[in-house]
Amino acid sequence: ARIIAALVEDGRMSVTDLAARVGLSRSPCQARLKRLMDEGYIRGFRAVLDPVKLRLEHIAFTEVKLSETTEKALSAFNAAVLRIKEVEACHMIAGSFDYLLKVRTRDIRRYRAVLGEKISALPHVASTSTYVVMEPVKDDGA
Repeated sequence: ARIIAALVEDGRMSVTDLAARVGLSRSPCQARLKRLMDEGYIRGFRAVLDPVKLRLEHIAFTEVKLSETTEKALSAFNAAVLRIKEVEACHMIAGSFDYLLKVRTRDIRRYRAVLGEKISALPHVASTSTYVVMEPVKDDGA
């Protein structure tokens, strides 16, 4: 747990620094880190990018309602939504709609194009509803 907490704080630290932080010598720390990765507790490491510097400040949440929710329809939607790079997150929802998408683009004009050309064209989409973010308060970049 201490290894995971330390890596959440700084995923780029060396194994030597990690070992010192958690009170282990280098070899046991490296073995535990490898085990955490092998067992899937740590799925990988990535860079957290600045969306402002990348000109991707526009965030919209899109509710998606499908025309049918058979396993075949859900699988088709799931596979297709993975191919839309502007969709930063996609969650199946229990409620009055089926999916909630987090979509990041450079501006509302680009979002409108993504919605019309990509999201609305996904398999079995019956309707969508959009909520535009005015200001992100907490966003862990996930």
